[in-house]
Amino acid sequence: MSSEQPVIDDALLVDVAEFRRVQEYYQERGWTDGLPVVPVTASYLSEFLAFTARDPDEVLIDMPHLNKALTVRLAAVSAALAGCLPSYFPVVLAAWDAFKRDGMVSRSIWQSTTGTAPFSVLFGPLRTTLGFNSRGNVWGSGFRANATAGRAIRLGAINGLGLKPHEFDQATQGNPAKYSCFIAENEEDSPWPSLAADNGFAAGDSAVTSTVIRSVLHVEARHTIVPEQLAQDFADSLCRTGALVRPIAAGFIVLNSEHARMFDKHGWSKNDVRQAIVDRGSRTYRSLAAAGKEAIAKGTGWRLPADHPDAIPAEPPADLDTPVRLLQSIDSVQIVVAGAPNAGVSSIVETFGFWDRPLAIVKVEEKDR
Repeated sequence: MSSEQPVIDDALLVDVAEFRRVQEYYQERGWTDGLPVVPVTASYLSEFLAFTARDPDEVLIDMPHLNKALTVRLAAVSAALAGCLPSYFPVVLAAWDAFKRDGMVSRSIWQSTTGTAPFSVLFGPLRTTLGFNSRGNVWGSGFRANATAGRAIRLGAINGLGLKPHEFDQATQGNPAKYSCFIAENEEDSPWPSLAADNGFAAGDSAVTSTVIRSVLHVEARHTIVPEQLAQDFADSLCRTGALVRPIAAGFIVLNSEHARMFDKHGWSKNDVRQAIVDRGSRTYRSLAAAGKEAIAKGTGWRLPADHPDAIPAEPPADLDTPVRLLQSIDSVQIVVAGAPNAGVSSIVETFGFWDRPLAIVKVEEKDR
């Protein structure tokens, strides 16, 4: 990556007035996420479609209640608008296939007042071939592949599924991941096999997992080299009362390689870490009641106070400090290694899932060209 500062060179510019006119044309029609986009011509679109053998009119995902659908062609248009290189398109398609398999998009969760956003992770050789960042600043800016592949998903949601703010997108506040949230696993610095390998993919396969998320929560844990203490920190963060909507919690633990290696040094496998977090993933009845989340609602299954008229009747435990388990099994906790090995900083991705369906992970199509 060049460290040179931008230079104004008229020889590099197209007709600026024409470029501005095109930008306003796209903006006025609501085809953007509010940021400038790359103009798309038929010839440029064909470069994206050349990277897949799929029919441009194939429906990737739909929202039947809105009578909206995203086709391969619309996904390609959105990837081009987002600034993707055409070579990124198979990864974008795999991400969409994973969202379809995950199932939450078609269940209208992207329209929700909760403000969920798309989240994807890439595994395998295409991470390096295409330049996806898996190391320092993995959640941040500076890497075209991460930034534009994630943005392509959001623009597809806007242009194919009609999820525009103040219209079908009813997010109360939303979250920054709605612009872009696409990372890669740091397989080189991880002591364990990748999440894709854990799910049966071969070493030469590239694959993508996708789901919908509510937030990314930093976990500052520079203070300890005791694995049990670190597991407690993750469990406590994942099971915070502010994130509890349903009876149980779920999420990705995105470990930096320093934390991953610390666990490995103590002989812990990835599943050992997951189990340790699950074992510690509880709150006392007293602490849940203090937040008004000790009971479960009829019908929705949402958490609410025990004296709420919709609450399922239940006697409180004799000991109010009785732990209430909030993580159902290790399937509720997925682990990815990403980030730089320079500090004890990891993160939790609070998802809208894993409690009622398996992890969605899809192989990237690599078409012979």
